Amino acid sequence: MTRPVAVAITGGIGAGKSEALKAFARHGAAIVSSDEIVHHLLRRDAVREAVVARMGHGIVSPEDGEIDRQALATVVFNDRDALAWLEQLLHPLVTEEYLTWRDDLAALPNAPRVCVTEVPLLYESGGAERFDKVVVITAPGKLRHARSPVTGIDERELRLLPEKEKVALADYAYVNTGSVEELDAFVGSVMHDLTG
Repeated sequence: MTRPVAVAITGGIGAGKSEALKAFARHGAAIVSSDEIVHHLLRRDAVREAVVARMGHGIVSPEDGEIDRQALATVVFNDRDALAWLEQLLHPLVTEEYLTWRDDLAALPNAPRVCVTEVPLLYESGGAERFDKVVVITAPGKLRHARSPVTGIDERELRLLPEKEKVALADYAYVNTGSVEELDAFVGSVMHDLTG
């Protein structure tokens, strides 16, 4: 059984990690985002119950009874203790789901050669050792602010490893100031390098 080359994409808010992930899919990699995994986990009864018990019923959508992720984000980004609690709950579960997904890919008769996931807190969570290669996507602050609807980017990024350090640790780095086509060309070159 040959495991696909495991690649993590990381970088700041609004840098273009999601676009890079889509580009990897266009170039034949299997992809999953940490955000998708979290979305799935928040629907799991035990996780949902624990989160609602800690954060309150204000985060539950009255329409479908699911956790309203925007309401949850508002709570945790205004309460460091709540954020730390949520990360401690979710990070091990996200890792477990990701590793299961990767093992399932490896077991396929026609397994992909590369699998990629977006991990915003890769270095901060100590997750880099689970990957064969790391791609860091960066962009200037003004551009990232313009791209992201997220409020409080500066405060959130104070707890992150500085971009320069991420670039120094990564195998590949890309400054995402151009077009989607340019990003796609960069991803194509990485895929060629990984599979060549």
